[in-house]
Amino acid sequence: MFIHQHPYPPFLFNEATQVIVGTLPPPRFTQGMLLPGDVDFCYGSRDGQLWPILDRIFDLGLSYETTPEAVAERKAFLKKHGIGICDIVARADRERIDASDQGMKNIRLRDLVGMLQQYPGVERLLFTGGNSKNGPEYLFRRHLRDYGVRLERLSNTIPRIHQFRMPTDQGRMITTVSLTAPSGSANRAIGGLPEYKARKAKDPNYTVMEFRVEQYRRFF
Repeated sequence: MFIHQHPYPPFLFNEATQVIVGTLPPPRFTQGMLLPGDVDFCYGSRDGQLWPILDRIFDLGLSYETTPEAVAERKAFLKKHGIGICDIVARADRERIDASDQGMKNIRLRDLVGMLQQYPGVERLLFTGGNSKNGPEYLFRRHLRDYGVRLERLSNTIPRIHQFRMPTDQGRMITTVSLTAPSGSANRAIGGLPEYKARKAKDPNYTVMEFRVEQYRRFF
């Protein structure tokens, strides 16, 4: 059994207005076995698409290498735009050493709601995935049950949008957005979406990356 521990602490700060919420980085980040092109920071996998998406939206010119400079670039961007990162999973067990959410067992969650109490400026959570088993939205719903709170649906079209009332501050509402996962495994799901098919029919050169960039641009 492989114990998949999250290798990074939450990246939160007083000026944050929204927080990116995922699950766990690939196991090699826990093992300290990074590959060329990996960045030693949240969402730093060379196979991941979150940073390439943000790079395109903001024209950041990011470095994609295992260096302190690459990490500093990303932290500076997040600070400038008031974006924190706090993945929902603290650790999980795996029978197979892979990065699938569904392969996680005995999942221990971070107390994200408790953390949000310390950062009153946060107004929105950006899930890097949806309500499929062990996805960020799915696990956050489980986490909210511990506080006797439920997500209230605002929009059921992709990306799904919900809100919830902070249990310790009844006047504070936080919105959640379940973005299409920035991973290669989600490409097939995107390909089946009616809106993607319609765009692809009009423009055969339209790509899943362009679909993600357009979606993410609305919220970043």
